[in-house]
Amino acid sequence: MKVLVGSVNPVKIAAVGEVFERYFSEVEVVGVAVESGVPAQPVGDETFAGAENRALALVARNAAEGLDAIYCAGLEGGVAQLHGRWFAFGVLCIADAAGRLGFGLSPLFEMPPVMVADVLTGVELGHVVDRLSGEQNTKQRGGAIAFLTRGRVDRRMLYAQGLAMALVPFLNEEMYFDA
Repeated sequence: MKVLVGSVNPVKIAAVGEVFERYFSEVEVVGVAVESGVPAQPVGDETFAGAENRALALVARNAAEGLDAIYCAGLEGGVAQLHGRWFAFGVLCIADAAGRLGFGLSPLFEMPPVMVADVLTGVELGHVVDRLSGEQNTKQRGGAIAFLTRGRVDRRMLYAQGLAMALVPFLNEEMYFDA
């Protein structure tokens, strides 16, 4: 079974592979760069739109190019304010070849004020973490959550949980989709 991922980020590709291999055999995961159609650092509902846009762009490309994928996954990291605090999270959107959608969320984690200040000016969270950590390209490794948890939790782990939730409608089609 082929699954397209709307990113070439190895963390996102690995998370999709991990989740789909739990449910299906012989999974081939292919990363494809597609645009999200939202700002580099989405806020609130923009995060949902970005994930959905990526998944649907892959559905269209899959059909146009005959890529033979069964599922397409769009993953988008964003931030949102809840209960007066700012949280980072991922939105995961899975689409099948017919364009039916399933959504999931990663666990949310509270961002410290030093991150919030930069993110709210439009700086991508990954760049903020790079600056604070003194490292480069942390978003393609552990991400902000690895930095904040001292490496105990990483971005792949968060995305995998949300992807499993986005797969729920496809595991229970009779309850989610019209016949």
